[in-house]
Amino acid sequence: MLAAVRAHGVLSQAEIARITGLSPASVSNIVHQLADADAVELSPGIRGGRRAQEVRVRSDGGLVVGLDFGHRHIRVAVSDLRFVVRAERRVECDVGASALSALAVAEKLVGELLEEIGTTRCGVRAVGLGLPAPMGPDGGTLAAWPILPTWATIDPARHLAERLGAPVYADNDANLGARGELYFGAGRGVSDLAYIKAATGLGAGLVVAGNVYRGFAGSAGEIGHLTIDEMGPVCSCGNRGCLETMVGAPYLLELIRHSHPDVRTVEQLVTCALAGDGGCQRVVADAGRHIGFVAANLCNVVNPERVVVGGDLAAAGDLLLEPLRSAMPRYAVVTVASTPVVAALTGERAEVLGALVLAVEQFQRRHDQANDADAPVDGSGSDDSVHPAARSEAGLDNVHHRVVGDPATDFGAAARRPVGGPA
Repeated sequence: MLAAVRAHGVLSQAEIARITGLSPASVSNIVHQLADADAVELSPGIRGGRRAQEVRVRSDGGLVVGLDFGHRHIRVAVSDLRFVVRAERRVECDVGASALSALAVAEKLVGELLEEIGTTRCGVRAVGLGLPAPMGPDGGTLAAWPILPTWATIDPARHLAERLGAPVYADNDANLGARGELYFGAGRGVSDLAYIKAATGLGAGLVVAGNVYRGFAGSAGEIGHLTIDEMGPVCSCGNRGCLETMVGAPYLLELIRHSHPDVRTVEQLVTCALAGDGGCQRVVADAGRHIGFVAANLCNVVNPERVVVGGDLAAAGDLLLEPLRSAMPRYAVVTVASTPVVAALTGERAEVLGALVLAVEQFQRRHDQANDADAPVDGSGSDDSVHPAARSEAGLDNVHHRVVGDPATDFGAAARRPVGGPA
């Protein structure tokens, strides 16, 4: 329910009931519990010409930080619990060169942004962290260390928590991109989604029944390492002919190195393609066809309602998407061949916005657990009348994230668990 209120900004109780499917009585019960916990604000208003009680998430419960580590950049955003972004910045950084150096850059950026908005780390309730590699089942070390070898022995969440003095929750960047699009972009209102991030590498975030699906070992969605040519080039993962060796940034830039020596980044490649350069357009189109082959097979297996494409390469728009779409009928079964393929509406910010969502969800979960622990043992304070759907927190019941560096003191104005994704 909180997810619906947060996504829409303000809702009446009747609108909440319609969006979530909860009964009016359950909505009233939950709303008053949230108000008692200082998680939402209630105020009189007019909806459809009639008086109504409006519900909005409180914004004075502290701040959350989102961190997106790409292979070549770090993006940081600071927001309140309503996802109003107070400050945001991106810097170029070779994240794979040194884990400790990259974490130090992130710490410095967070400090600068907090100073910019006139606050300190004491106001940070939780931090969401995205990395361009699958996380292990415990949310600690990376599950596929060859992708980022200098991070092999690092527990990113623990290291960053020690630096920032706040609990940190880590996940794969494509999973966070899927979260960002679910809440703020092309995934709103969709319960089954495939988010494909095409940038330096390639990965997918999968949403099944409103929940991000990670798989048993945390490696679901690693489509960049599907074998396309078993005798192809050796990939960083150790296999041959992975999709990433055909559409990853190093491969694409190598294709045009001799004809376009000044094009050294994916951003420059896309800019030239959009400007009408035939060679760059061909490189982008071929990448789209390769991605389309895998996207079609992904749809055959997962059957998402929508495929959303993000990452640096997606900035090429239809130059990438049209060849990708054209591959769908050729490789997908009839029932999924018409699956819509659209560009991410949040653009390059999808992952950092998803990190903010993760931070808020986990902060609220910890607060909820603390409230449950303080509940009377005789059950007099229980909320068994609450609809079961209100207890499903966007897949967090089986989430792998560990709490790292939780100050376990002031949980602030937090809330009960959100339901699924935004309506």
